[in-house]
Amino acid sequence: MNQTSQNTSLAAAALRSGALWGAIYMILAGLCFALVNTGSQYLTMSLGLASGMVAFGQYFVALLFSLPWLYKVGLQAAKTDYVGRHVLRVLFAVLGVQAWTAGLAHVPIWQAIALIMTSPFFVTLGAHLFLKEKIGIHRLAATIVGFMGGMVILAPWSDAFTWFALWPVMAAVFWAATSLMTKTLTDQEAPETVTVYLLLLMTPVNGLMALGGGFEIPSMSALAIIVASGFLVYLAQLLIARSYSSADAAYVQPFDHIKLAFNVAAGWLAFGFAPAGQFWFGALLIIAASLYILYRETSARP
Repeated sequence: MNQTSQNTSLAAAALRSGALWGAIYMILAGLCFALVNTGSQYLTMSLGLASGMVAFGQYFVALLFSLPWLYKVGLQAAKTDYVGRHVLRVLFAVLGVQAWTAGLAHVPIWQAIALIMTSPFFVTLGAHLFLKEKIGIHRLAATIVGFMGGMVILAPWSDAFTWFALWPVMAAVFWAATSLMTKTLTDQEAPETVTVYLLLLMTPVNGLMALGGGFEIPSMSALAIIVASGFLVYLAQLLIARSYSSADAAYVQPFDHIKLAFNVAAGWLAFGFAPAGQFWFGALLIIAASLYILYRETSARP
C-alpha cells in the first residue's frame, strides 16, 4: 500500500471513529449554546425584553421541536412513582434557566459563561452534604481551586463589581441541584422518563415565571430570534445526547470547555465585550480544577 492509500485509509477510519464524532458533537453543542447566549443577551440587553419572557419563549420552541420524539416515546415513559422528585428537579432547572437569562441581561457573556462553569464544584459539595458522598482531599482541593477561579472572575473587591454578576452563580447552584436530582432519579427511573418530565414541565413553569415578570408580546424581529434560539437549544441537547452515545462521557466532557472560547468570541463580535485581564487566570483555574475532578472520578471507577 502506497503512502497516499495509507493516508486515505487512516482518514476514512478517523471519520468512522466514535471518539471523533463524540468530540465534534460536543463542540457543535457548545457553539449552539454560544449563539443562544448571544441571542438572549441581545434580546434582553439591547431590545429590553424581559428575561423571563425570553427563557419561556426559547424552551417553548424547543418543546415544539421535541414533540416528534415525545410522540415516539409515548405516555408509557411518563409512568412514575416519583412525581414529586420530578417536579422538584424541573423547578431547580427552571430557576437555573431564569437566573442565567437574568444574568445575561446585565453582565458580559465572558463573565457569565465562566461563572456558570463553577457548577461542577457545587455538585461536589451538594453530593457530600445531601447524598453523603465522601470527598477526598484531592476533590476538596480541586473544588477550592475552582471556587478561587470564580472569585477571581467575579472580583467582588473591584469597583467594576456588580451584584448582577451573582445571577450566573445562582444559575450554577440551581443547575448543580438539578444534576443531583437527576442522579437520584436515574437510580430508579429510565432516562426516557427523566427527559419526558423535563420537557413537559419546563415550559409551563417557565410560563408562570414569565407571567410573574410581566408578559409582553415580542416584536417580529425579537420573535424570530426567540424561535431561532429555541431551535438551537433543541439542537444542542440533541448533539449532547449524540456525543454521549458516540463515546465515553469521560472522553467527551473536556470538549465542553471549548464553549468558553465560543462565548468569549461571540460576546466580542456582537457587543464588543473584551474579557478583563483577570478572566484568563480565573478561567484557567476553573477549567483545570474541573478537569482534575473529572479525572479523579473516572479513575476511581472500576
